[in-house]
Amino acid sequence: MRTIEVDARGLSCPLPVIRLAEAARDAPANTRIVVLATDPAARHDIPAWCRMRNHELHEMTEVAGASGTGEPAGQSTYPTYLRFLVLVPPQRSKAAGTGSGSARSSAPT
Repeated sequence: MRTIEVDARGLSCPLPVIRLAEAARDAPANTRIVVLATDPAARHDIPAWCRMRNHELHEMTEVAGASGTGEPAGQSTYPTYLRFLVLVPPQRSKAAGTGSGSARSSAPT
């Protein structure tokens, strides 16, 4: 299984979701996309994007910041961030009737 990492730490809304969408666009089915984000809005935005795009949000975890060497206790070099694991689903066939539904009747009303 292929894994793609999207490091969106330090990026503000809507960039973490945009970066996820770019990674998912050409990813083959069953690809795992790991998204790292510090923006608090990602906690809601990424799950919502997954629901709208029929991608599976397999995991969301908060990763505590890590201190660098020689820093006073309690100061973090790397801030706390969110880690999302998104699974790209198999593509549905348009021939199976899952098209966009753009065909409309032109009959007068």
